[in-house]
Amino acid sequence: MLVVSDEKKELAKKSVLNLIQADFPFERRPFKKLGEAVSLSEDEVIDIVREYFERRIIRQICAIFDTRSLGYKSMLVAARVKKEHEEECARIINTHPGVSHNYRRNHDFNLWFTIAVPPNSKIGLERTVKILQKISSADEMIMLPTIKLYKIGVVLDMTGEEDLTGEDKYKFYTEKERKVIGVEPEEIPAILALQENITPEKQPFDFICDKYGFSFEELKRWFEKFKSEGKIRRYAAILYHKRAGYTYNVMAVWEVNGSDEYIDSIGMKFASFRSVSHCYRRPTYPSWPYSIFTMIHARDKEEADKIIEKMSAETGIKNFAGLVSTKEYKKVRLRYFTPDWEEWENKYKDIDV
Repeated sequence: MLVVSDEKKELAKKSVLNLIQADFPFERRPFKKLGEAVSLSEDEVIDIVREYFERRIIRQICAIFDTRSLGYKSMLVAARVKKEHEEECARIINTHPGVSHNYRRNHDFNLWFTIAVPPNSKIGLERTVKILQKISSADEMIMLPTIKLYKIGVVLDMTGEEDLTGEDKYKFYTEKERKVIGVEPEEIPAILALQENITPEKQPFDFICDKYGFSFEELKRWFEKFKSEGKIRRYAAILYHKRAGYTYNVMAVWEVNGSDEYIDSIGMKFASFRSVSHCYRRPTYPSWPYSIFTMIHARDKEEADKIIEKMSAETGIKNFAGLVSTKEYKKVRLRYFTPDWEEWENKYKDIDV
């Protein structure tokens, strides 16, 4: 009988976390397939995933949709808010159902949030931001839509064996994967179903199929269709970064000027770093000279500083800033095609901006 050491078992557990962040198998019995990849039984993998859910290391396992491919418009917004108004301003911003992330960061622009509006929005994205500025009493808001996506995809190394300053070995989603923009009405039930969180059991998709009236084969066909169209980036586990050991996350922004080709070359170089989960080109303003945004996940400040130093050294970009979140006001998964969008717009659509 083969005896597996505790050390090897622990490594196998962490390897499961790495695998399901990159790609959770859309199979009737996905945990059996995962077990085969790491030499564990189906029941052992289910127990591992259940434990990580209970310890709040895994946040969710679901389809990760591409907002723009679904016809939604989205952007990052930076707000300058007086300190005494910050809490109330954040609360008002958070009432919008399209605000998924909202943080205080260590900068004059002290509130940073992401916002999206659906394809049938009557107000539109830019007017929505102007309304939020007016009702929240923010002193200034700058709109930072994506000009170009170089990378999006978080796979945190849980084994401790990968060099976070090195090159990313996982396939990540880029601009070229977006193929189809917009959604047909008959697709919406499947989109709602695929946003559901699965539970760690032998046939985890059965509950979702029963809830939304699909057979497993039907739901899998929808998943494969959306994946081929670029509407779904991947089906995967999303972790609570800090509980997973990545306690220091920094938004490093870079002043990169020059031709589009040059800026793209720098963006793609930054995207190749293992520890960079998001990399975008965004517009600049007189008060904001930074054109490339990178999200970096590290275990501590020292590790993050080393990563940023290497990124600077390998590209020659010397003007940059590291923005750290000092308070989380909101962090949720964006829910698509739900009724609360229309309720918010009906409430604020007549505000003069």
